[in-house]
Amino acid sequence: MCCPQVWLVSFAFFSLNLVLVVSAGPTISPYVVHEKRTAIPPDWSFVRRHHGSSTLPLRFALKQRNIEKIGDFLLDVSHPDSPDYGNHWSPSDIAYKFSPSSDTIDTVREWLLSTGIGPHRIQLSPSRGWINVNASVEEAEQLMNTEYNLYKHASGTERVGCEVYHLPEHVSHHVDFVLPSVHFDARISRRGGNQPRINIGQPGNGFDGPKTSGSLQTSVTQLDQCNTVITPECLRALYGLYYDPIATEENSYGIGVYHTTSRCLPLITLGCILAEYTPQSFVQSDLQLFAKNFSTDLIGKSPALVSIDGGYYQTQYTGFNYSGEPNLDLQYGMSLVTGKQAVSLYQVGDVIEGGSFDNFLDAIDGSYCTFDGGDDPSIDAIYPDPAAGGYKGNEACGTVKPTNVVSTSYGYNEADLTPFYAARQCAEYAKLGLQGITILYCSGDEGVAGFLGVCLNPNGTQSASGTRFNPTFPATCPYITSVGATMMKPNASVDDPQPEQACEEVIYSSGGFSNYFAIPDYQVDAVGCWMDKYGKEYAVEYAGAWNSTGRSRAFPDISANGANYGIAVDGEFLLVYGTSASTPVVGALLTMVNDVRIAHGKKPIGFINPAIYSSMFAGAFKDITEGNNPGCGTNGFNATEGWHPVTGFGTPQFPLLSALWLALP
Repeated sequence: MCCPQVWLVSFAFFSLNLVLVVSAGPTISPYVVHEKRTAIPPDWSFVRRHHGSSTLPLRFALKQRNIEKIGDFLLDVSHPDSPDYGNHWSPSDIAYKFSPSSDTIDTVREWLLSTGIGPHRIQLSPSRGWINVNASVEEAEQLMNTEYNLYKHASGTERVGCEVYHLPEHVSHHVDFVLPSVHFDARISRRGGNQPRINIGQPGNGFDGPKTSGSLQTSVTQLDQCNTVITPECLRALYGLYYDPIATEENSYGIGVYHTTSRCLPLITLGCILAEYTPQSFVQSDLQLFAKNFSTDLIGKSPALVSIDGGYYQTQYTGFNYSGEPNLDLQYGMSLVTGKQAVSLYQVGDVIEGGSFDNFLDAIDGSYCTFDGGDDPSIDAIYPDPAAGGYKGNEACGTVKPTNVVSTSYGYNEADLTPFYAARQCAEYAKLGLQGITILYCSGDEGVAGFLGVCLNPNGTQSASGTRFNPTFPATCPYITSVGATMMKPNASVDDPQPEQACEEVIYSSGGFSNYFAIPDYQVDAVGCWMDKYGKEYAVEYAGAWNSTGRSRAFPDISANGANYGIAVDGEFLLVYGTSASTPVVGALLTMVNDVRIAHGKKPIGFINPAIYSSMFAGAFKDITEGNNPGCGTNGFNATEGWHPVTGFGTPQFPLLSALWLALP
């Protein structure tokens, strides 16, 4: 894991302290460490050196032009005070602005040629973002001064990777990262035969989706019982979401399901999408059972399937670990946008190979993917899938139109990925924001610990006994909106002035500070205020346990209720908890804000963070001042007045937010 032992707050990460000279081939410039792991990831073990004659599909991720300015570009179209607010970019504008320069392409290509690789073996991807070379293991080891090994996961899966690799110094400035290399713990590939691939965050291998406290014996519809069972009506009352959509033809709401790996899930459309990971899949009969009890306008309705990379409604597995997440997302997402608003379900990946965040991004952005390279086969599903019963079509690449809201209830721990890889994906979310798309990610359910409750050790590894706070990703990406969780106070009523607190029942709202990403400009004042009032005390109390510099991205941004949701699963009602509940609720609310704007001839709200952190939106969220988010052997942080790393600014108030966004151009 490329997790540094000192706190890192810069957007990109470089290890330039070790200087070597290539041992074979011409000396072009000193070799430097480009990426390095401090330890083998959890549940993986070294097997042996890889065979030197085996072939590796090397992929060099090229540096993108102007990528260092992407935050400024996004702020320009997203801040309420900007004269360019709402002037979103087209996909062609983005492709032109960020495509790698000719100098970058030539530098990497000339280096490869100088090492003896023939020109016919060097392929530039159609997006110009990747250079691909099929090389033997022996060639790759000489090329990057590394050793490729075979590793085995506890599940039985094997894969090839290295623990450190080097590039010539003059080349390293033009390359984000190389695949395959040190990025191999985020995805666990198929187990063999026709069994579904069970990945991190999937059922059977560390599933960390919504939590349940058991069956709900009776259906509940009364608002005076919201302190024990949350229903759509409770959420409408809490957040003032009494609104019938008008622009349903122009607006749309999508929910995505992934046959895959991650832990905490996406949502996007011309209104909003929820994305799920296969073998997780919603169950139509459960949706109808929920509709009859809590949302009668959904009776007889179902989402429209949008298949990505062979995604389909799998019905073989229907228990809570397989349908709990998608059932939760659809039952509440569809209810809150009402039966008038059509909802699309984006199902990503076949049941054998599965899919990843990158596979989803491939489908909605043709400049991000390539058919001949780009995704990491150790992290992302690769299609066509040769397995029996696998999807035989080409990988989706720019074939799905991106929509207005993307809500995701899955995630990784930041330390699961290298800083280079995380930065590349984070930049892609910024590009979607430039197009006017709102990206939401759940913050996580383990307080200051990472998914599955693991924390960081001093050497950068992760374990349940670790003592350092473990931020989640993409929640720490500065170009998405991170959503935490609240709960009803004991014996509280939805009519109380403040009926909610930070969630402390079954789950704890994740929050904290990134070890990879610098603090964005829009967040400086709010986080600085918190640091001045409270952060200094925590820096002493939890010395060395968290990134207390005040210069890193802080999360979450906002929250919504995430406790005691009544959902239908496998023919019965359960109580569930999680930021995977709060995130699609925020997505549905923002979809209705978009409806208000579209009905008045205006554009969608796009990236919301610069607006909600601005003085214009002060008071548009209900402050959460009770509760904390323990983890890693500590009590975590406390909820306080103003922004804080437990529930952010608090919970959304639809009447205020819709009026404020309607006032903007």
